[in-house]
Parts: sequence; C-alpha cells; structure tokens
Amino acid sequence: MNSLSRREEETLLKATKAYALKECDDVVKQFAACASGRTISVAWECREPLQRVQECMVQFTAPEPMEQVRKEYLRLRSLQQQKNPE
Repeated sequence: MNSLSRREEETLLKATKAYALKECDDVVKQFAACASGRTISVAWECREPLQRVQECMVQFTAPEPMEQVRKEYLRLRSLQQQKNPE
C-alpha cells in the first residue's frame, strides 16, 4: 500500500509542525515576545516577526518537504511490514 490514511496524514502533519516549531524556536520566541501584551496592534507591530516565523515553518511544512516526510514514512512502514508480515 503506497498511500496514507487520513489519520496517518494528520499525524504526520502534526508531528512535522511540532518539529518545525522546535527548529524555529528562536523566531517563534521573538514573535511571542513581540505579541505579548498586545491585542489589535499585534497585526502591524509584529508583522516582521510573524513573517520570519512563517518563512521558517514553510521550510518544513511546504508541499515538497511534506512529500519527503510521506515517502520516508511509507518506506519505514514498508520495512516494518516486511519484518512482521501478518
């Protein structure tokens, strides 16, 4: 089977986003510091830090990196199934 179930897809996306947040921790902290104590003004005062967070996150969550994650998951799943055929 060379496709992912909806649950597997959601799990991979969630794990990839968590990994991206960890890798982008410095810029996320900068944005959080900027946004702290603000409400409406966060939209214009923190535009640049938010842009940096988005640029960092897209390195991990864009379609191309996600496709690599899917391929690796499928490869590992295939190896696991070969080891433990049911």
